[in-house]
Amino acid sequence: MERIERQEKMIALMKRLAPQEGYTLTVLPDVRFLRSDRPLPSTPVLYEPGIVIVCQGSKRGYWADKVYLYDEQHYLAVSVPLPFTMETDASAVEPLLAIYLTIDFTVLAKLALELDELANSAYAKPAGMVSTPMDDALSQTVLRLLEALTSPVESRLLAPAIVREIYYRVLTGEQGASMRAALASHGQFGKIAKTVRRIHATFGDRLTVERLAGEVGMSVPTFHAHFRMVTHSSPMQYLKSVRLHQARLLMLREDKTAAAACLEVGYESASQFSREFKRLFGRSPGEEVARLKSSFAMPRLPGKQVWVASH
Repeated sequence: MERIERQEKMIALMKRLAPQEGYTLTVLPDVRFLRSDRPLPSTPVLYEPGIVIVCQGSKRGYWADKVYLYDEQHYLAVSVPLPFTMETDASAVEPLLAIYLTIDFTVLAKLALELDELANSAYAKPAGMVSTPMDDALSQTVLRLLEALTSPVESRLLAPAIVREIYYRVLTGEQGASMRAALASHGQFGKIAKTVRRIHATFGDRLTVERLAGEVGMSVPTFHAHFRMVTHSSPMQYLKSVRLHQARLLMLREDKTAAAACLEVGYESASQFSREFKRLFGRSPGEEVARLKSSFAMPRLPGKQVWVASH
């Protein structure tokens, strides 16, 4: 099947699987679809580790001094939770149609280890986020996943194995070595990744740089330097961003008040929370939640969902 024909088939399947704007859940807990019928301006977002495959439309992520394009010809892979700025190109005629795969680290890490053992991989610099050209092998696998998800039987019996194949294609792709290095449990990157996961699990606790550095056996200056290298942020700036994104989700998905969300994510001062929220999102908590509710229908997702805080 030629690439153009395959792309047209993927778009048709995505429109069938995601007929309305917003997120559409699938029978696979780590796979969901996003449809947007309108462009979205630069918006601060928080991505959990995952893979984003765009079948139509395009997105651009701005992180540090780099631009990460993910569109019909490029996919995005994120190996550690990252806050960055994102914008979307879409229209009612050509809506954005994307597949989001939240990484199952048990499956992915085991696959990465097996690949390294079999391939004798050369050293690659770990990468927290990569935007990589979509090759034919991955494109064909994505099409098979969409086809399987149109069948109740195939979606349960075949789709999980196809997701694992997508992991394989990503880990063996152009920047797969960097992703495998990021997933490695050893080295300084692994220690910072552990800290990042700790922050996401306990963002409401009283966390200090000294405490986080001690937990991974680093001095404060060394920890600070390595944390910035991985996340392009200081530890406290990162924690603040996570708390503010989580507070926005609580207000949006659980109808929490700003005061309740502020306390739940670890802020002691409501005025400080409001100031920092407006500094990050450009609006007060009330204004931002009202904007999101009026501009985009977001379902209440089961469990604790934190990636793609907004579109």
